[in-house]
Amino acid sequence: MVNKLQRVLTEATNSINECVAAGYVDIQTGLLLGVNTLDSHPSAVLELVAAATADLFAGQNVTEIERMFKQARQSSSNRRYFQEIIVNSDNLIHIFIRGQRDENHVAVFVCRNKALLGMVLSQARKMMPALESAA
Repeated sequence: MVNKLQRVLTEATNSINECVAAGYVDIQTGLLLGVNTLDSHPSAVLELVAAATADLFAGQNVTEIERMFKQARQSSSNRRYFQEIIVNSDNLIHIFIRGQRDENHVAVFVCRNKALLGMVLSQARKMMPALESAA
């Protein structure tokens, strides 16, 4: 039986323009909580995506940059500074969005680069409440 998170990831892949994969990662544990891809990928590749996502949002250097930005802005907030990261490769757009309910959860969307970035980002953001409710 397909769980709720898997259904929402499938919906994201089907509804986001040119989306070829969607995943949901717990960056605290490094676990890939769910994934939907149009093509099959070895589990080692998918696990590496989860680890790379954790590095992007919680790596030592990123954490230090966040600390410095908070200090420069005299912010006492415990909220993480980086909320979204976009990575463009030769053929793909990778969008990483941190959850609002649980900052340790990050959604990953991979789309062909012929898609319009603004449209993909808007559609990905629109999927976040459903993903967070399903996780």
